[in-house]
Amino acid sequence: MLELASPFASGFVHPLHGADHLLAMLAVGVWGAIAGGRAIRVWPIAFVATMLVGFATAVSGIAVPFVEPAIWSSVVVLGLLVALAVNAPVWCGAAIIGLFAFFHGHVHGTEAATGSLLAYASGLAIATGVLHAAGIGLCRIGSSSIGRVALRTMGAVAAFGGILAMVG
Repeated sequence: MLELASPFASGFVHPLHGADHLLAMLAVGVWGAIAGGRAIRVWPIAFVATMLVGFATAVSGIAVPFVEPAIWSSVVVLGLLVALAVNAPVWCGAAIIGLFAFFHGHVHGTEAATGSLLAYASGLAIATGVLHAAGIGLCRIGSSSIGRVALRTMGAVAAFGGILAMVG
């Protein structure tokens, strides 16, 4: 993990390293934008909030089983939700996203740099929000028919990559 002079900066750059985190967080934004309505706000907020709960669980020293498989599963499932443009109720999408976010937060918490954990978690939360916003932006840019196909293809590629990571 890259440690910078500032715990905030370390927390901010941490989710930017690693395809699993990038793909899952972008997928949340894309899926929320595809769903539209309240999902575009609720699902990213659910991710960040539940991620911070997982982070707090890890820094409290509470071990959680199956963290790595859950993270790769999140890439597969979220990628498929984007690829298939699944239309889920807002509460259901938030529950799915929250479940995966807990595991992402837990791994971030176990890898957190020493120092100010509050500053680190703040950087982590802001970077995660930026990735969600980037996913929403991709969806807005790709609002044409060809763009929608490209985004859905991106979801399928992410899901396939997650499967390869789990079996390989």
